[in-house]
Amino acid sequence: MNRRFALVTMALTTGIGFLTGFNVAGSLQPLESVPVVMARAIGAPTRRPAERVQPGAINFADIAEAINPAVVNIDATSRGRRAQGGLPDAPFENRPRERGDVPRRGAGSGFLIDTNGHILTNHHVVEGAERITVKLADGRSLRARIVGTDPDADVALIKVDADPRLPVAPMGDSSDLRVGDWVCAIGNPLGYEHTLTVGVVSYKGRKLFDAGLDDYIQTDAAINFGNSGGPLINARGEVIGINAAVSSRAANIGFAVPINTAAGNLAQLKERGRVVRGYIGVTLREIDPDLQESLKLASSDGALVEDVSRNSPADRAGLRTYDLIVSIERRSVQSNSDLIRIVSSYLPGTPIRLRVLRDGRPMELTAKVTERPGRGPSADAGPSEPPTPARAEPGNAIGLGVRDLDRESARRLGLPRDVEGALVAYVEPLSPAYDADLQRGHVILEINRQKVRSAADYERLAAASRPGQVLAFLVQMSGGQRALHTVRVEGQ
Repeated sequence: MNRRFALVTMALTTGIGFLTGFNVAGSLQPLESVPVVMARAIGAPTRRPAERVQPGAINFADIAEAINPAVVNIDATSRGRRAQGGLPDAPFENRPRERGDVPRRGAGSGFLIDTNGHILTNHHVVEGAERITVKLADGRSLRARIVGTDPDADVALIKVDADPRLPVAPMGDSSDLRVGDWVCAIGNPLGYEHTLTVGVVSYKGRKLFDAGLDDYIQTDAAINFGNSGGPLINARGEVIGINAAVSSRAANIGFAVPINTAAGNLAQLKERGRVVRGYIGVTLREIDPDLQESLKLASSDGALVEDVSRNSPADRAGLRTYDLIVSIERRSVQSNSDLIRIVSSYLPGTPIRLRVLRDGRPMELTAKVTERPGRGPSADAGPSEPPTPARAEPGNAIGLGVRDLDRESARRLGLPRDVEGALVAYVEPLSPAYDADLQRGHVILEINRQKVRSAADYERLAAASRPGQVLAFLVQMSGGQRALHTVRVEGQ
C-alpha cells in the first residue's frame, strides 16, 4: 500500500504552518544543452567527480563566512481572511471574516545568485504575496518583485534593485552528490537569522508525492520553519539545493530541491515568468519484482505505461497500456524518472520518437509533445462510487468480492458507457487484495493481461490461480484513470 509523508512547508507564518504538495520538474530544452544564465556572475557549474571529503577536512566556519553574506531573509505580506473564532488561516488563503481582510505575513529564506539582485527561493514562500521585503545580510531591507515562479518544482525567482556589488552564492552540481556527503543548511528558522546546521545527504532522488518532483535531496541537517528557500551547501561551499520541506512525523528528515532543477529553468523564469514542460499524456507504473514476474518482463529497465489519456499525444501516437518505453530520441529510458525528465525537456510542438517494446517486440512510435497541464485535482478524485452493494463472498486466496458492472454503477463512477469489467464490491481486510491497495469501486479490466468482462470471468481466473502466483490486476478507477496492482495469491 502506498504510504505518503505528511510534509509541512517551512514558511514561518502567524500562528500556523501550511501544507503543500509538489509536482514534477524538468526543463524546456534537452538537458545537455540548457544554459546556466547566471554563469557570468557566478561561474557555470562545473561537472567534476565528487571529492571524498573527510569530516576533519571541512571547515564549516569558512563555509558560513563565505555564504552567509548572500543569504537573505524574505518577508511576504498578503491580504488574507480570518474565520471568526477560528485559528489563523494558512498563508494567503482567503476565508470569510466579519471585519473583512487582514494582512497576513509569511517568512522564509533565499540566496543571491547574481550581482544584479536575482534571488532564488521557494514558490510557497512568495505565493500570492502583494508585498515582498528582503533583508540583506548587511541589514538593509529592500522591496522585491517576483520575476517568475515554478509551482511544480516549488521554485521562485525574485529580484531586488541594489548596487552591483551584491555578494553571490556559488552554484554547485547536485548530480555529483552521494549519500553520506556532508552538507549544511543556512536560513532563518523561526526568525533566527543566518542559522547554520550540519548533516549529511541521507538519500537522493526521493519522491514525496505520487505526482510530485521525484528528485528531492533528503538530509538530516536540521531544517525548521523559516528555512524555506535557503541554500543547502556541499563541503566545497557550493549551493546544491534549495531547502523546501520537512517531515512532520520525525526529526532530522528534511528535503531540498536539487539546484540543477532550478538552474535549468532560470532562463524560462526570466523570459516567461513561468516554466513550460513537455507532456505526452501517459501514466507510468514502477516495475517492481512482483510486476516483472506477473507480466514476464525480461528486465525492470524502462518506463511501463499504465494508462494513456484520451486524445493525448501518446493516444494519437498509438501507445497502449503495458507498452515499455526504452528510449526517446535515442536517449536511454531506464526508469519512469528518465521519461518524465526527457519529455519535460522538449518544447511543445516537438515530435519525438519513442522506442517501445510491445509484447517483447520492438517498435517505434512518434508523439508530438504538448504543454503539460497545470496542477489540478487528483486524477482519481472522480465521482463517488456506487452505493454499498450487498456483501459479496470474497475468494479465500485473494480477498475480493465482485459483481457485474451495471450502467448505473458505471455512471456513478464517471466511467464510459462501453467499459466492461468486474466491479469490486468487497475487500477482505488484511488480505492480498487489501495489501495491494485494491478498493471497493475499482473495476477489474484484466488479470495477467486476460480480459475480465464480468464477475464470472474474474471468478474463473481467480480459481485458476496458484498459491504464491503473482497476478497483475489492471483496474479502472472512478473518473476513468487506469492503474496496475499486483496481488500475490495466498497459499491454500
